[in-house]
Amino acid sequence: MIDDLFAERAVTGRTLARADVEALIGPRQSHLVDCDLEDADLSGLDLSGWQFERCNLRRAKLSGAKLEKTRWQGCRGAFADLVGADLAEARFDACDLNNAALRRALLNAARFKGCKLTGADLTEARAMDMAIEETLLINARLPSFSFRKQTLLKVDFSQADLRKSDFRGAFFDGCSLRDANMAGCRFEEADLRGADLGGLRLFDAAQFRGATISREQAGQLLAELGLNVR
Repeated sequence: MIDDLFAERAVTGRTLARADVEALIGPRQSHLVDCDLEDADLSGLDLSGWQFERCNLRRAKLSGAKLEKTRWQGCRGAFADLVGADLAEARFDACDLNNAALRRALLNAARFKGCKLTGADLTEARAMDMAIEETLLINARLPSFSFRKQTLLKVDFSQADLRKSDFRGAFFDGCSLRDANMAGCRFEEADLRGADLGGLRLFDAAQFRGATISREQAGQLLAELGLNVR
């Protein structure tokens, strides 16, 4: 009987407003499948440990919500408001979070894999031990973000705001930093051989002091001076 009390509660194919979600809060964590939460105001709710599978959360308001250890699979959350939300140890797989607001969110030990975060705002997010893999962060805002000693696999930072971010000791594999704003970034001991550095100007190269780049990348930098590397 105790096991039944704390068993997961599955909810499938429903359109849910705030009152509906509040009614589901209890000792059992909910698993929402194919549910429509578009424009729903869920701000401040404690949904820790919930699972969201193929749910529509476009423009949903989750600011200040407690979402620790939540699981998100194939969800659509473009323009979602997650400002100040607690997403520690949350996992996002194949989710569309384009233009989502994650300012001041707690992302410690969170995981993003195969996601779209184009245009997302992660300003002032706290993200110790966060992992990102096979994810688009094109034109995203991540100033002063720490990727120190992380392995970045197929992450696209093209045109992203990365000012003053910390990439010391990071390893780039199949990534892009093309046309990103990297003013004030730190790259000591980073391995950039697996990164597209297109758009980098020679006078920006000083910030890569202590990093490892390939001969081809070095040649691209020198080509801007009209020199040929043979």
